[in-house]
Amino acid sequence: MGGEQRLQRIRRLARIARLMDTAIGIPGTKLRLGADSVFGLVPVIGDGAGAMIGLYIVNEARRLGVPKEKLSRMVGNIALDACVGSVPLLGDVFDLYFKSHRRNVQMILDHFGVMQEDIRRP
Repeated sequence: MGGEQRLQRIRRLARIARLMDTAIGIPGTKLRLGADSVFGLVPVIGDGAGAMIGLYIVNEARRLGVPKEKLSRMVGNIALDACVGSVPLLGDVFDLYFKSHRRNVQMILDHFGVMQEDIRRP
């Protein structure tokens, strides 16, 4: 796979992670939330939906060539997010601070040596 094609795929994953974790800023704070926080308001189904999107990111990382050890850590991030996120109230607060999708995309960026500035370019 060529470098430009890989970068395009990583950009797509970064956009998904942003939508899921940090798309909306809470006025007057530095906190940001995304679709994962909103999904989490629906018991069980919402956290499951967020986990499925997280697994999509992990599968794309696998297809890009991220090593199994990192993929395992990524799955652990998703599992932690889904498990703690399913606890009423605690899970909602947890989602504000633990951004599993962004963490996982950052692992992909680090693995390939891609900088945040490269992701922002069209």
